[in-house]
Amino acid sequence: MFFKQTIETQLDHWINELRQHVNLPVSLRLWNGSEYALGTFDKPAVTMTLRDAKALPLLLTPTLDNLGEAYVQQKIDFEGKLSDIIDVSYRFSEAAATSAGGMLARVARQFTHTKQEDRAAIQYHYDVSNDFYRRWLDPRMVYSCAYFENGDEDLATAQTKKIDHILTKIRLQPGQTLLDIGCGWGALVLRAAEKFGARCVGITLSQNQFDLARERVKAAGLEDRVEIRLQDYRDTTGTFDRVTSVGMFEHVGKDNLPGYFRKIHDLLVDGGYAMNHGITSPDPQNGEVPMDGSEFMDRYVFPQGELPHIGLVLKTMQEGGLEAYDVELIRRHYAQTLRHWADNFEADAGAIRDLVGEKTYRIWRVYLAGCSHAFETGKMSIYQVACHRAGQSATRLPWSRRYMYEKPIGEPA
Repeated sequence: MFFKQTIETQLDHWINELRQHVNLPVSLRLWNGSEYALGTFDKPAVTMTLRDAKALPLLLTPTLDNLGEAYVQQKIDFEGKLSDIIDVSYRFSEAAATSAGGMLARVARQFTHTKQEDRAAIQYHYDVSNDFYRRWLDPRMVYSCAYFENGDEDLATAQTKKIDHILTKIRLQPGQTLLDIGCGWGALVLRAAEKFGARCVGITLSQNQFDLARERVKAAGLEDRVEIRLQDYRDTTGTFDRVTSVGMFEHVGKDNLPGYFRKIHDLLVDGGYAMNHGITSPDPQNGEVPMDGSEFMDRYVFPQGELPHIGLVLKTMQEGGLEAYDVELIRRHYAQTLRHWADNFEADAGAIRDLVGEKTYRIWRVYLAGCSHAFETGKMSIYQVACHRAGQSATRLPWSRRYMYEKPIGEPA
């Protein structure tokens, strides 16, 4: 009896405290069937169900980390539109920070990024299964931010436009050599060979990506122009006319960025061009994402992932011997890309559950929808930075950006 009264007292206090900071269209349903309204509304947009009393302490500090953990461990369930669930979760977190008198403390993360650790982290994230990714990505299985030139393209078209936009930015010409660091399932190198006539090498640390990319190269009859390697960028040798890195440098580590860009410098010929396309933090001080949830991402989604601010990207790029000549913010494009992915994921939820199990399904459901919200609201960002070796003659630089758009982006090969 005393335990029950204690729980009810804690819950009443928490709800009263929460209502002082935010009016949420949420109905909180307990394991015993009783319900509490967390705001003034005719009908709740979201119903949150605590499956047992052990979940209550998580709600007393409802950070994104705690809510995500409880959802993945099936201690809490949500009913409602996924976009509403994500919005409510963010507002819960903000209310918790306010009621606590400020932002909840974050523990500084330290990663060493050895080759073995990075390979394990990559394989954890990308080797869920090829069929898993195939169910919610576009047919080419491009797992990075698409490019919506007009805003109304379907996902497959926008991904093709993204690849062409990158290859046009770096002025790829027939017969040139191209290295793609973190090549995924091979979409960029295949397109570079087919449409632009390049000779390509793609490297990845994911066994599943390596196997399927090689199959795709063979099926396309491009084995004489495209090579796929299971290789760490630090072990890559030789020189290339062009280098691309799309959605990979988030795994490098902030302390390793000067060495990463120095490696690209060393792999690039004099007069060559490179492109770094990656997610960044809007925090200029230490690169933290200005929201909680980082512990959830570290544990369940991107082990050892680190996001630098764009200022740090440009600084370390210069330290690595490279000069940026074009910087483009594409945050709106990633919010749209993630909406497509989340919608595809929801549409095939039953098959995905059967394929990977309840826990993995819940992790990725939260991750995809949550990241779309984060890019939409500026809690994460993303840039394409085109560069070349520092000290090149100014005569090699174009007078304007017109060359990037003279031909329709994504024009059929």
